[in-house]
Amino acid sequence: MSDMAKEGPNWDGLLKWSIANSDGTRQPRNLSEEDRKWFMEAMQAQTVDIVKRMKEITLVMKTPEQELENQGVTPADIEDMLDELQEHVESIDMANDLHTIGGLVPLLGYLKNSHANIRAKAADVVTTIVQNNPRSQQLVMEANGFEPLVSNFSSDPDVNVRAKALGAISSLIRHNKPGVAAFRLANGYAALKDALTSDNVRFQRKALNLIHYLLLENSSDCNIVKELGLHRLLMHHASSEDADVREAALRGLLELARDTKDSSNASSEDNEKMKQLLEERINGISLMSAEDLGAVREERLLVDSLWSTCFDEPSSLREKGLLVLPGEDAPPPDVASKHFEPPLRGHVGNPNTKKDSNNEKKEAPLLLGP
Repeated sequence: MSDMAKEGPNWDGLLKWSIANSDGTRQPRNLSEEDRKWFMEAMQAQTVDIVKRMKEITLVMKTPEQELENQGVTPADIEDMLDELQEHVESIDMANDLHTIGGLVPLLGYLKNSHANIRAKAADVVTTIVQNNPRSQQLVMEANGFEPLVSNFSSDPDVNVRAKALGAISSLIRHNKPGVAAFRLANGYAALKDALTSDNVRFQRKALNLIHYLLLENSSDCNIVKELGLHRLLMHHASSEDADVREAALRGLLELARDTKDSSNASSEDNEKMKQLLEERINGISLMSAEDLGAVREERLLVDSLWSTCFDEPSSLREKGLLVLPGEDAPPPDVASKHFEPPLRGHVGNPNTKKDSNNEKKEAPLLLGP
């Protein structure tokens, strides 16, 4: 390996070089052989360093908890280490490499750690690993990672752990038919119903988004939702003070309404409750300021779509001029058929990375001695 790879890349120099050659004011020039060699060595050194560090983290994760305590490693150190690992596995290649170097199974073991923050952080890392990554989804399923996630989601005493596990499950089973089947068999819908009774808004939102996705994937699940009484909870949350919760609940209700319309199964009581709910939402929207109206555009569209689906007529939002505001595109998009999509890997890989008071990333803790 070159001296540069041994010493680590000169990132300051690389940044200056990149800016100088990518200012957007001229056509890119051909790299000299010397520049090309320097750039490739810098990239290779960084890759080698990451893999090496991931192997070190794997070694720590494999070390018994008592031994780590004997060396002065605290739960906070483990959390910081998992934060760092999450940054590394934002790359799909590195996410898949974690299994190759033996780090996936001990990471899944942290889902059963005695410390709630570590269980939650481990689920965060799993979310990043499996998101939009069929290979890692398969690896986590094969490593029996689904079971501890479902257990934490269903019954962990810490609501943050439950919410993080639900986030990991949502990413794990997305576009993953075996994962969806496993979720159904694990009585996942009953756990979702329980999540909707939580006071934690973030937990509610994640549960509602997963329900919407599952209904979009398989309309037959509408029967399960109705049998469990989940539709009543969706109606309750459609009046939430949290706008994102309201929108997520309305999306689920729209899928249920379309299924009910197709099967002609709606009861007069359900129709009356739906009408009352939508009239309340229309009234609430009518009382909003111009600024607030702009912020709830999707809710306005969803309310109108629900009314049209249930009652075969436009909602009064149209005649009031509240469906499409001045300056907004018309006709409105079909938001009802929009699938819930998680953000790109790089945007969610580490949403809760801890920062110090100066907003600088903490230096990775050295957890094991030589």
